[in-house]
Amino acid sequence: MTTDQSQSHLPLPENVAIRQALPSDAEAIHALLRPYVAQRSLLSRTEAEIIELTRHGFMAVRTVKNQNGQDREQCIGFAAIEMYSTKIAELLSLAVHHEYRNAGVGKSLVDHCVQRAHDLGIMEIMAISSSEDFFQSCGFGFSLPDQKKAFFRQLRPRHPE
Repeated sequence: MTTDQSQSHLPLPENVAIRQALPSDAEAIHALLRPYVAQRSLLSRTEAEIIELTRHGFMAVRTVKNQNGQDREQCIGFAAIEMYSTKIAELLSLAVHHEYRNAGVGKSLVDHCVQRAHDLGIMEIMAISSSEDFFQSCGFGFSLPDQKKAFFRQLRPRHPE
């Protein structure tokens, strides 16, 4: 996606929508992330960190009926951006419930995060992930057009034993 394109909304499964995450969603988001943290696919986040991420985060929700026949939302996906400066932001904590993987939910969440970064005037957005093919399909590359590359040096283990 180039920065001058408007947000393209991808088709989503029936009864699924993307909306701004709210601090009150933190418990549901934490529950969604928990299996990915256990698999060491995502970093662990405290509830306070998740609440902060909702500021520029989006939730994929599925509308379901409760026992009383009333509609309620079920969290099936989440992603957020963290802004480091007006130059760069990072896409964080992208997770989609396993039943909704490969259904456009993850790409739609990324699309919303990229659009939020664009709307905030961010120059570059990065994602650190082992899902190379997925992020490349979302328009991310290993380097920027002017050939900037990211270099890393680990100072402590990502997952303490």
